[in-house]
Amino acid sequence: MKKDTHPDYHMITVKMTDGSSFQTRSTWGEANGTLVLDIDPTTHPAWTGGGQKILDRDGRVGKFNKKFEGFLGNSSKNDSSEKNTSDNTAQEETKS
Repeated sequence: MKKDTHPDYHMITVKMTDGSSFQTRSTWGEANGTLVLDIDPTTHPAWTGGGQKILDRDGRVGKFNKKFEGFLGNSSKNDSSEKNTSDNTAQEETKS
């Protein structure tokens, strides 16, 4: 097996954007070096879930729904509204 094929694996300090830091082993930089992060999991929207809303104003989802509106017969929306009207009619008849 060849010698010196693996990189140097040493301890470094990682400094987060909020000022906190931790030590880990890495091949980055020099031994006992400090890696200062510009973006970390506590601030980036990819990890925090902020700043992203899905709005579909008759876009792809709307077109799909219109295209396949009657594909499976009555949709669940229509079923629930029909049940409500039949329940209301039955309640009115019992009141009379």
